[in-house]
Amino acid sequence: MHIKVPPIKCQGIKTKLVPFILSQIQWVEAAQSKWIEPFLGSGVVAFNLAPKRALLTDTNQHLIAFYQGIQTSDIDRKIVAEFLQDQGNKLLTMGANYYYEVRDRFNQSASPLDFLFLNRSCFNGVMRFNSKGGFNVPFCRKPQRFSQSYITKIANQVDWVAKQIAGKDWEFRVADWQQTLAEAQLSDFVYLDPPYIGRHTDYYNAWKQADAEKLAVVTKQLPCGFAVSMWFENQYRQNSHIQECWSDLERRVCQHFYHVGSKETLRGAIAEALLIKPGFSVRADQLLPIEVGAIAASLYPS
Repeated sequence: MHIKVPPIKCQGIKTKLVPFILSQIQWVEAAQSKWIEPFLGSGVVAFNLAPKRALLTDTNQHLIAFYQGIQTSDIDRKIVAEFLQDQGNKLLTMGANYYYEVRDRFNQSASPLDFLFLNRSCFNGVMRFNSKGGFNVPFCRKPQRFSQSYITKIANQVDWVAKQIAGKDWEFRVADWQQTLAEAQLSDFVYLDPPYIGRHTDYYNAWKQADAEKLAVVTKQLPCGFAVSMWFENQYRQNSHIQECWSDLERRVCQHFYHVGSKETLRGAIAEALLIKPGFSVRADQLLPIEVGAIAASLYPS
């Protein structure tokens, strides 16, 4: 078994960091506990962990609608493959004009399938919206983008997500981080991957210094364990926000390389910090057969 990639791409996706993240978190899932993510993004951490119960939220309604569609089987492997085959043929024939036609259509109708099409054919996999909520990323200039192998790859990713969700008590919800964190209980675990301060990764709405500072205050008051992903340093500078707001937590660091970003300077080596408060222990009779660290070890044995 190995770490798999979800069908939605976005800047800051943690695919290669999943083993590191899961291996550092100390949380054992109890019968009524939940895995909570208030900044779902691509969902790569939650989908690979696949806890029994989860609350997965984001302010980006398009991300949530897409994964809700998979959860309800309104979006599945066959539907995605047929849709991308049809749209890919039109893109091959009409080129950039068709991409922008779909982009305009999406900004009117908010179709989850159009969202997937744009996400996989826009410039460098960037997810970005303007102040009015319109998707505004330009075309990747590859009319041949949707080859049969590429369509199959995306359809398989959708199918994998469907299997990870199946039979589990997961809720996908459009909500801000404050609403989400207010629901955290003692035996839950919260994983936070907020927008990065000092790096332009605004994929849906603004994230300012004041927001980051408030997040730190509220998060450290949670009744349960949590882990926060945050950039630590790159070749140019260090993230001073960590020392200012998170210095009292355990800190683990892992070297990483980002391949998705609007600029070359956002697609380079970076040290990623995981700021941790361990989860609470539970009685043996409350445990479910899942432990985060054990999962990571089984996925990536030494």
